[in-house]
Amino acid sequence: MNNNLNNNSSFTENNDSIDIREEIEKFLVHWHWFVLGAIIALISAFLYLRYTTPQYSASTSIMIKDNNKSGISRELEAFKDLGIIGGGSSNNPDNEIEILKSRKIIGNVVDALNLTTSYFIEGRVKTSEAYNTSPIFIDFVKKDSILFEKDTTFIVNNVGDSNFEFKTIEGDLISRNALNETINSQLGFFRIVSNKNSRETEKKVIVNIRVKDKVIDFYRNRINATLLDANSSVLKISLISPIRTKAEDILNEVVRQYNIDAIADKSEVSKKTKDFIDERLSKIAFDLASIQDKVKNYKIDNNISGLSKEGELALENASKNNEKVIKVRTELNQIKWILESLSEQSGKNEILPQNLGISDASIIQSIKDFNSLVLSKNKLVVNAGEKNPNLVQLQSEITLLKNNLRKGISNLEYSLTAELQQLNSESTKVNTLVSSIPSLERGIIDIAREQEIIAGLYSYLLRKKEETAISLAVTVPNAKIIDVAYGSDIAVSPKRKIIYLAFLFIGLLIPFISIYLKNLLDTKIHSRRDIEESTNIPFLGDVPRSETKDKIVIGKDSRSSTAEAFRLIRTNLDFMLTNSTNNGLGKTIFVTSTTSGEGKSFISINLAAALSLSNKKVLLLGLDLRAPKVTEYLGIPERKGVTNFITNEDISLDELKFSIPEIKGLDIISSGVIPPNPAELLLTEKVNELFSIIKKDYDYIIVDTAPVNLVTDTLLVSKYADMFLYIARANYLDKRMLVIAETLYKEKKLPNMAVVLNDTDMSRGYGYGYGYGYGYGYGYVDKEKKPWYKKIFS
Repeated sequence: MNNNLNNNSSFTENNDSIDIREEIEKFLVHWHWFVLGAIIALISAFLYLRYTTPQYSASTSIMIKDNNKSGISRELEAFKDLGIIGGGSSNNPDNEIEILKSRKIIGNVVDALNLTTSYFIEGRVKTSEAYNTSPIFIDFVKKDSILFEKDTTFIVNNVGDSNFEFKTIEGDLISRNALNETINSQLGFFRIVSNKNSRETEKKVIVNIRVKDKVIDFYRNRINATLLDANSSVLKISLISPIRTKAEDILNEVVRQYNIDAIADKSEVSKKTKDFIDERLSKIAFDLASIQDKVKNYKIDNNISGLSKEGELALENASKNNEKVIKVRTELNQIKWILESLSEQSGKNEILPQNLGISDASIIQSIKDFNSLVLSKNKLVVNAGEKNPNLVQLQSEITLLKNNLRKGISNLEYSLTAELQQLNSESTKVNTLVSSIPSLERGIIDIAREQEIIAGLYSYLLRKKEETAISLAVTVPNAKIIDVAYGSDIAVSPKRKIIYLAFLFIGLLIPFISIYLKNLLDTKIHSRRDIEESTNIPFLGDVPRSETKDKIVIGKDSRSSTAEAFRLIRTNLDFMLTNSTNNGLGKTIFVTSTTSGEGKSFISINLAAALSLSNKKVLLLGLDLRAPKVTEYLGIPERKGVTNFITNEDISLDELKFSIPEIKGLDIISSGVIPPNPAELLLTEKVNELFSIIKKDYDYIIVDTAPVNLVTDTLLVSKYADMFLYIARANYLDKRMLVIAETLYKEKKLPNMAVVLNDTDMSRGYGYGYGYGYGYGYGYVDKEKKPWYKKIFS
């Protein structure tokens, strides 16, 4: 045991190593808080999942046509030369994604499905949207501008088979109206229409009308479109919504509106071409009618029924030359019209007619590219501002292509003009032959030549008009629907397992953080380890917290953990006092502490009781003259004591001694009255006389002294001590205050000093300690029965 005490007194140096088990035990001792946190977390997760609106995911798959990756269908190959599909133009899937999510497309979807108006039905806990299941619908005949400026919410109550009440959201009555009655209000003109397909029996419906722009922004952010693969033109469009059928309807409508918009874009070029041809046909038809009338009149006036063989030969040669002239002049007229269109556009950009029979392939391609850029710009203008980088880039490309197109057309015009001049020179040779024909026949030939030219141009335009009509007829949607919108019945949010795990983690994390912070900020002494890490003072033992309210916890039959602790301290005292030589005199054991409230009196009385049980003569002496605690602790009236002995020569020690029935064989001398000058009294010779007398009469003298940090009284009488018990109270004394005890030990101001840790909590489970719980098995009865919940959370 002596070796054990010596080992305990050795200073345990701090090091950087971490005892994992010790750290874990700091948290395991509070296991009940973790269990409580887990239970609360799981209940909270259940309630969250019970009353949180689930979210469902719906998706649809489409393939973008007119794309290099998707190719052109065989059915449309026959129309490729008409310029209605393919022809070097392709859709960029990334651009089509932006078009799908554009405000224009989403706005059309909102209008088509009337998404600005929502209907809600109140439940016992939460309010749920009734999409297509609301018992009533709002049918607007004419909307007021207020609906475009701010959100509006009101309540419709069914008060009969065909009567309704309108109320504000606060419940104030607005009006009573009948079913299908046109109502004139601040919102505009509308009617209440009954939904015959509704199975809802609720009488109260909350109607929420939102501003269209807000609804568009909401769904633009919620709709997600992605390419399935980098080398694919297949898009997957998805939407998460609390109502699965609503998400499906929205996705299907997005694809439908996208196709409508794409068809309109494709048809725009054909319509522009058709308008141009119709305009030209009306003018040429008038010229053709005029020349036909001129031929008829010429024949009637000159009584000519036909031509001679020479005239027919000359006319045949002229016709061949005319075909070439018609072709060149027609193409020349087309490019001149295109040049005029480019000049008239100036700052604005409009699409150009195409498929007009221009011979230069580069110009045809340039016109297609120009129209494609103009269509892309027109789409982007809907959502983008003037300074949008993409819009600026498109405008720059359009301007550059327009300039290049002008140059190309000018070069083609110059080339066609030269070709026409050459054809005219060849016409001169034909005219020479015609000049040899009689004048009457020559006149009819000239008129016929002009008629042939106009009729050829008219036929050419009629053919192009038919091609353009076919182009309009075979315009196909831009997106091929692979899978219609479908949503699973399994909610994608909230995910039950993740929610339970997250709540459980938080439920365990909160007590963990709380305990960690408490331990981190805790500077109090809790265990033997705290003392050994802060001081070199020998550790004598620790006293667990008493489970009863008894002042004296040790007796012959006591088997509590506190009683066993005092027996262990009594045994250790023998080893601490082995080397003291008192020449047969009693051994004085002084009890002190750093500050008041650490249990000096409790330790002194019970240690004296433990020594008296070993058949020793024991005296308990109260020497804390400033704050006497012995009589107060025992609950007996204040009586004469040490102060009276020092100040009164006529009082003997026998007059001061008293005993209590709880501890047989123990004599007690209290401190007496509180003097005005306790320090001076302790310096008198009477104190020396006091200890000389009692050491002769007793085996052990337990002296209850004053705290060393508050007054010097204890230091004044320390020379009379054989040993000092320095009391430190667990969960009470600050670790930093141990420097006082360490200083006194190093400077040897308190002889033979040892530390006793009082009021320890043996259930904390970390640091050193002794499991005194075995004492309960030997007849110890807890006199204070605690409720189960106090036992768990104590």
